[in-house]
Amino acid sequence: MGLNDTQSSMRPHISFFGKRNAGKSSVVNAVTGQNLSIVSDTLGTTTDPVQKAMEILPLGPVVIIDTPGFDDEGELGELRIQKAKRVLNKTDIAVLVVDITKGISKTDETLISIFKDKNIPYIIAYNKTDIADEFNESSAVNGTLSENEIYVSAKTNGGINDLREKIAAISSRFSNDKLIIGDRLKKGDIVILVIPIDESAPKGRIILPQQNVLRECLDAGASALCVQPGQLDGILNSLNKKPRIVITDSQAFGEVSNIVPDDICLTSFSILLAQYKGYLEPALKGIEAIKKLNRNSIVLIGEGCTHHRQCNDIGTVKIPKLLNKLSGIQLKLETCSGVEFPEDLSKYDLIVHCGGCMLNEREMQYRIKCASDQNVPVINYGMLFAYANGILDRALKIFDF
Repeated sequence: MGLNDTQSSMRPHISFFGKRNAGKSSVVNAVTGQNLSIVSDTLGTTTDPVQKAMEILPLGPVVIIDTPGFDDEGELGELRIQKAKRVLNKTDIAVLVVDITKGISKTDETLISIFKDKNIPYIIAYNKTDIADEFNESSAVNGTLSENEIYVSAKTNGGINDLREKIAAISSRFSNDKLIIGDRLKKGDIVILVIPIDESAPKGRIILPQQNVLRECLDAGASALCVQPGQLDGILNSLNKKPRIVITDSQAFGEVSNIVPDDICLTSFSILLAQYKGYLEPALKGIEAIKKLNRNSIVLIGEGCTHHRQCNDIGTVKIPKLLNKLSGIQLKLETCSGVEFPEDLSKYDLIVHCGGCMLNEREMQYRIKCASDQNVPVINYGMLFAYANGILDRALKIFDF
């Protein structure tokens, strides 16, 4: 896979953690072969997570993340630690950088405990071996290293290749073979993609899930026809062969379902993403919660991206209108976007979440688990629109529900 073949949300996210001045940024730069992070002897040089999608041999396409020191101090330091904690939610592989001259600290032990609790594979990289000889008698690291430990020197590049190999061995567990729709298609199938071009559509491009589905159709040898809702009826009538499936933007479910015959499979990009990200079944539980909403209910509308809000934005305008219509009352609604997802969800009666195309699977799963642990039901955008139009069962038939 090349750099342009894999989007960031589908790459293994490799994050570097540790105390200030353990050499995290220096190790990141050594591993990547680039000056990705600023390096200084001043404590707390890295003040915000630094993230970059890149290709590193033998790792392949990955996302590398450098984080602030987990032992930062003061009011600003606490904010930096909170940002580092958020990175944990999307981390597939963690590298804990430890100053070998000081050994494992309580901060490091805390991080290791978090890695274990979150089931994040991790490697402990003991850095600064180039000066370790000066501390032979007091060095806190002695004896045989375990399988997930390694000695490195960011200054001399000692052990850096071995560190890459260790990361690659873990990274190989993350398969890129998972497909959104391609495994349900065969050569010669006709797939119709309904893509509204309105005020909320990004100028000059189509959004990520539409791009991914289109590419998978072509890779499967299927013929993909991209149409706007107003063109759909004419296209269906002009075809000599019945389409295998019609995939629509969720917001057009009502109009599209009235056009597409019942014997043609119909679903949405958002619903396909829920299956792809592994939260389709948990999201189904949100249906019952919609029926129980009342004037005291608080609903959180969550999105994984930070797009510019349009006048008829789906998350802040269309979803709220739909929820108010379904419940018959004016609900209390809150929104969050990007990485800003609340840890305490206890006040919410329902979470309505987007497909999560900009989030990797681990972060999406983290959000669903947070909701599940706090007994807060979640529903996906696509499921909500399908339910509102009375076609949820039809939209899920592709998964044999």
